[in-house]
Amino acid sequence: MDSLRATTPARHRKHPAAALLLLAGLVLSGCGTATPSSAPAAGTPSATQSAAVTPPMSPTPSPAKSTTAAAAPAAKVPSAARPAPAPVTVAVPAIGVQSPLVRLGLRQNGSLQVPSDGPGAPAGWYSGSPSPGETGPAVMLGHVNATDGGPGVFANLRGLKPGAEITVRRADRSTAVFTVTRAAAYSKNSFPTFEVYGNTKGSELRLITCDGYDPATGLFNDNYVVYAKLKAKSAG
Repeated sequence: MDSLRATTPARHRKHPAAALLLLAGLVLSGCGTATPSSAPAAGTPSATQSAAVTPPMSPTPSPAKSTTAAAAPAAKVPSAARPAPAPVTVAVPAIGVQSPLVRLGLRQNGSLQVPSDGPGAPAGWYSGSPSPGETGPAVMLGHVNATDGGPGVFANLRGLKPGAEITVRRADRSTAVFTVTRAAAYSKNSFPTFEVYGNTKGSELRLITCDGYDPATGLFNDNYVVYAKLKAKSAG
């Protein structure tokens, strides 16, 4: 897997350019090797596929680890007096996702933690990013496949179309509903840190998973990012 730059992301400021420049080369580990007997074309999973959206496992290899791998974002800190409630679940009806959210932080080397990678592993929210519904880009990560070769929680992100809704429930029982605006695949070697993690005027959401499976290496070379903007927010 790609090497890591041991840089600890700074938290979001009004002008985060310096912090984001430090993050430009920071890539997460986690999209592991696999030795599939067959595999989908790189970057071509769809919402109509199930396990086929991920590299199927051959009978004898060690299980694949695949998860998101992206430059770790800067973060926005709510007021210490009234911290924003953390997100607890995410639902994406268009692709059948209903998942609890684990809280993800940073490892000692500055890389972003990733969710566990077993079958049924949930998605995760990077707690250094804004809580969904607050100003800025909230960041959620999810696997594209599981250790048994089956689909991960974000296996079908490529099936999302503009206009699809994403609902996040927060710890205070408030909800934030987002509308998908676009999506894009990026090489991990040229991940657009500013575009994905830069400050936004309103509340936005990023769903990120691995993409671009290379059967020659057993690695995922890309990330797939879904962009969404806040549509509505309701109190708990």
